[in-house]
Amino acid sequence: MKEGPDIAHVAALIGDPARANILTALMSGKALTVSELAEEAGVTIQTASSHLAKLDDGGLLRPRKQGRHKYFSLAGEEVAHVLEGLMGLAAGSGHLRKRTGPKDAELRRARVCYNHLAGDMGTQIFDSMMAKGHITLDRKDLTLTDMGATFAADFQIDLDALRKARAPLCRECLDWSERRSHLAGSLGRAFLTRFEELSWAKRDLKTRAVAFSRSGVKEFERLFPVN
Repeated sequence: MKEGPDIAHVAALIGDPARANILTALMSGKALTVSELAEEAGVTIQTASSHLAKLDDGGLLRPRKQGRHKYFSLAGEEVAHVLEGLMGLAAGSGHLRKRTGPKDAELRRARVCYNHLAGDMGTQIFDSMMAKGHITLDRKDLTLTDMGATFAADFQIDLDALRKARAPLCRECLDWSERRSHLAGSLGRAFLTRFEELSWAKRDLKTRAVAFSRSGVKEFERLFPVN
C-alpha cells in the first residue's frame, strides 16, 4: 500500500527500547525533564535528547519550556491510548520485561493511564457503569446516558465544562493488565481528579501506582459496585 497513514514510521519510533521506556514513563501524565527521562531509559542525557527530538518530530511528544528547564509530556490522550493497547498486546503475547513483584501488583490494582484510572479498579468503574446503564457501548462509540449524567453530576463532576473541551467525554481504553476496558476520556480524568480531591486516593510520585485509603476503598466500592 503506497498511500495512507505511514504506520511503519510511528511503529519504528515506538519500537526502539529506549524510546519505549521514555514513552512508558510519560504514561504517568507528568511532564519530565531530559535528565529524568534519561534515567528512565537507562541512557545518557545526550542520547535521551536525540531520542526526544525524534519523538517530538514524530508528533508523539509535547515539549514545554519553563525557566531553565525543558519538560516533555505525551502529545495527547491518543498517544496514551495507543501505548496502553500495545502494552496489552505485549502482555497477552507473553512479552514481559521482568517478573511480577509487589510494585507490579500495586500497578495492576490501580494506576494512572496518562490522566485516568486504570488497572483492576479502573475496569471496575467501566463494568459498574455499564451494568447500571450509565454508559452504553455501540460498536466503538461509548456514550454517557442520561442516568450516567445524573450520576456524574451527583458526584460533583461539571459535565458542561467537560463537554466544552476538545477531548472526547467517554472513551474505551483496553487495560494492559486486566485485558478488559477501563474508562478514558475527559470523564475518566474527572473521576480520578475527584478521588484525589476527596482524599480517597493518592498517586505514587515515583511510579504510576494509585494508592487508595481504607475509607477511599469503601466509598469506591459503594459508588461502583459489581456483581
